[in-house]
Amino acid sequence: MNNPHVHLLLNHVPTIGTVIAFGLLILSFIRRDEGLKRVSLEVFFVIAVLTLPAYITGVGTEFTFETNDSISKELMARHHDAALIASVFMLLTGITSWLALWQWRRLARFRTGSLACVVLLSAITLALMGRAANMGGEIRHPEILDPNVPAAVVSPAWLSASAIKALVSGATWVWPTSEALHFIGLWLLFGILLIANLRLMGLMRGIPFSAVHRLLPWAVLGLVLNTVTGMGWVLAAANQYVENYSFFWKIGLLLLAQLNLLYITVFEGPWKVGANVDSPILQRTFAVTAVGLWIGVMYFGRMLPFLGNAF
Repeated sequence: MNNPHVHLLLNHVPTIGTVIAFGLLILSFIRRDEGLKRVSLEVFFVIAVLTLPAYITGVGTEFTFETNDSISKELMARHHDAALIASVFMLLTGITSWLALWQWRRLARFRTGSLACVVLLSAITLALMGRAANMGGEIRHPEILDPNVPAAVVSPAWLSASAIKALVSGATWVWPTSEALHFIGLWLLFGILLIANLRLMGLMRGIPFSAVHRLLPWAVLGLVLNTVTGMGWVLAAANQYVENYSFFWKIGLLLLAQLNLLYITVFEGPWKVGANVDSPILQRTFAVTAVGLWIGVMYFGRMLPFLGNAF
């Protein structure tokens, strides 16, 4: 399987997933069901995570068809710009949903402001994803294009994929700054999640898990830094990433590791681990597996220039 194959598998996930999550959220308000609210927010987070490989394989697909004269480069560029903006809003929706879940776990209730932000962002995301999906269909189905309607401006020039590529690869200070931010984000992400999982393994028994849970927003900040800088690099040097199997191992392990973040944020098991209380064997096993996944993410990230023959 190559990038176009995987993109065909994943490209409908952000659109259809957003529709499902948005519908569940609205239904939870109608039925006043707190459990359904949690489920909808969890789905938003999962869809945001899956949007990352959908977008990356889309970049890889564009790179694959660069020399194919039968496909309109203009339509691909318009679809890419639309997908970029939609992906950014999907990630914002996922982060806001995670924050609402984190607040619910600590306060035992949802904050109205956080839910309002999720509703607003998800509604915008739904519209943007629908537009991006429609433009993607136009690439291989030109019969749906109306020749009498001029092409609309998809995004501001400064937010287009080509503008970001020119900034990251053209300005000498951007790439090293991104490197620094990426490693700071990695320290925050891995360091805090390592502490949380070590507590579930039975270390630091005098500390209740609820105290460790307080640190999780810093881990998510690290995740945001890594995602933003990483997407900038993919845009600037697609050839070094989209055909690099080490990079796809990294992304695959990262997706699995996000389940650990969601688990320790929301689920009851970790939250019930108080001071001088040991976790059940299942939670310990899950924590060990999660640490292994995060180590794998770092390993394959470091091996990009060697295993994948890039750079």
